Amino acid sequence: MSTINRSRRAAVLGALAALALGATACGSSGGDPLSGGSSASAPAGGSGGAGGSGSTVVVGSANFPENVLLGSIYSQALKAKGVKVEEKFNIGSREVLYGQLQSGNLTVLPEYNGSLLAYLDAKSTAVTTQDVNAALAKTLPASLGILDSSPAEDKDSLSVTQEAADKNGLKSIADLAAKAGEFTIGGPPEFKTRREQQLKDVYGLTFKEWKPTADTTANALKDGSIQVGNVFTTDPKIAQYKLVPLADPKNIFGAQNITPLVNKAGVDATATAALNAVSAKLDTAGLVALMKRVSVDKEDPSAVAKDWLKSNGLG
Repeated sequence: MSTINRSRRAAVLGALAALALGATACGSSGGDPLSGGSSASAPAGGSGGAGGSGSTVVVGSANFPENVLLGSIYSQALKAKGVKVEEKFNIGSREVLYGQLQSGNLTVLPEYNGSLLAYLDAKSTAVTTQDVNAALAKTLPASLGILDSSPAEDKDSLSVTQEAADKNGLKSIADLAAKAGEFTIGGPPEFKTRREQQLKDVYGLTFKEWKPTADTTANALKDGSIQVGNVFTTDPKIAQYKLVPLADPKNIFGAQNITPLVNKAGVDATATAALNAVSAKLDTAGLVALMKRVSVDKEDPSAVAKDWLKSNGLG
């Protein structure tokens, strides 16, 4: 998901943070997982769930389905290696989560590296995975760190139907140059304002028409009312409707790799290796398939996580 849209989600979730109490798993040692406030007031290096070898690793998540699924994958991967784990899922916005990680009440979070960097440094111009992670290494406080990023990303894409991709030889956004004048593009209402000039400047694209399709973008691609759509790369409708996210070789959509964010004092070599092993196996296509099971088929995230870990030799 893009920084823009993930920030919008964070703002909404922040306003609902107090309501998240009822949906949050209770912990035996940390009490209210929402206590501690925002990162601006949270003390670094507190105790809580963090600690040395043999202590409990507290895995948290934001309160949207994908992040809960990722938290469950992390949790079960750690348990499979004999690590003691406590789960505190469905907590709330990044502001709350980040503060809890700093205080030590949480140990591990599934994060999105580009959005995390934008939260910490709104002026950063890093776009590639390598550059974003290098910037994070310099920006994060000494008590926190990131582990290996996965290839899986939840980010903006320009997507087309499989039929359109095959008919027009579309594999990357650059391939749209010869056809854009015949195509209608859809996306969130703000997408045209924020991306039209950039798509012209970087890829030479001038579309026939722009339509504000918002949450119906994938459906509009399916029914043919648009030919190109701004669909987020882990939207389960990509798999459901057999859509094709086009490659972005010039990186107009910055990196949003799923990356473990950790309180360093709470993860030992065993935990680090377990989480890095998850990152090595998790890719975008696989996450799309998992999210279809969670969001479309309404399967339990914990069961979906267990199946994925077992099939990848990590459970």
